[in-house]
Amino acid sequence: MFDSKNLERYRRQFELIGERGQRSLHESRVFLAGAGGIGSPVALYLAAAGVGHIRIVDDDVVDLTNLNRQILHGEPDIGKLKVTSAAEKINSINSGIDVDPRPVRIDAQNVWELIEGMDLIVDALDNYPARYILNVASIKRKIPYFHGAVRGFSGQVTTIIPGDTPCLECIFPQSPPEENTPVMGTTAGIIGLIQANEVIKYLLGKGDLITNRLLIWDGLSSELTSIPLEKYPGCRRCSNKE
Repeated sequence: MFDSKNLERYRRQFELIGERGQRSLHESRVFLAGAGGIGSPVALYLAAAGVGHIRIVDDDVVDLTNLNRQILHGEPDIGKLKVTSAAEKINSINSGIDVDPRPVRIDAQNVWELIEGMDLIVDALDNYPARYILNVASIKRKIPYFHGAVRGFSGQVTTIIPGDTPCLECIFPQSPPEENTPVMGTTAGIIGLIQANEVIKYLLGKGDLITNRLLIWDGLSSELTSIPLEKYPGCRRCSNKE
């Protein structure tokens, strides 16, 4: 049972999801890849909602150029590991959850340990090579994968359920050229919030997920476009032809 403090903290949510739903959030274990622009709102809102365990993986340190969009961090955090800064902010918002900071770079060897025991993967990364590693891990371990990406005033989101939906390589079979991606902070905020909402819906079993479609946000026109997606029969990752 939740104590009186938690009953008061989550009172507005209890009206929507009840104690059973809140307990589902509390018992969930989320793997968050990236503590930057997209990862910041994802982490903040999952923590505020009461998701009980958040494992954050990022090997970078806070830089002044991050602060236009990475709202987990502030000027006093410059030079600090992002996962350390993130854990501090998350714990200040909700001390009743477990934050597991991992200051490492995701690679094909450590990904299996990093996702061990996790219920889902949130992709808040800024590069496709690491995303492809998570995609493989998602397929092999049958862990849902929540993808988000941003550039400028635009962003995209899709939810991948291994075996049921196209995987990331079905959608993006080739990695885009690497670049120093320009990003408006509000874009990262919007995409991160959509991802956080998807995670909460999934954990509660409520609503329709952004599956079998790519949701595109155009911040300059304030329009959302939904593009249908299909599994690629020849996909080397999820077609069982690997």
